Amino acid sequence: MATIECIPIGVVRSPYRVRGDAPRQGRLADTVAEIRVLETYAAGLEGIERSSHLIVLYWLDRAERGLLYAKPPGESRERGVFSTRSPARPNPIGLGIVDLVRREGDVLVVRGLDALDGTPVLDIKPYSPEIDCIPEATGGWHIKK
Repeated sequence: MATIECIPIGVVRSPYRVRGDAPRQGRLADTVAEIRVLETYAAGLEGIERSSHLIVLYWLDRAERGLLYAKPPGESRERGVFSTRSPARPNPIGLGIVDLVRREGDVLVVRGLDALDGTPVLDIKPYSPEIDCIPEATGGWHIKK
């Protein structure tokens, strides 16, 4: 397999300092955070204000990487990590859909991000309900039994 290199485009500034501070799901919290985009990539923010919501990909730099099983909250037994939303996984990539509150130059003020302060940001994409929302799953978790 080829080696993959990811380069952070920015950093999260949030009130969450350690893992226990962050909510289990960012969308369920009303906390405001900032994404500070590095100067090298700031031009890529042009037009981002057209989006009310963003998809943020970030590197969970303080997560464990060797676990292949996780026990989801409310469940009594472990499952394979790829069937969970656990941050502990071989490649700890976080994905959050956030509200874009406002842009201040190279800083995005967002709501609903569960990342810890100092978390590297890998990418930012506009959220599109037409593309990113699966209609038959809009009533909540759509998990096959």
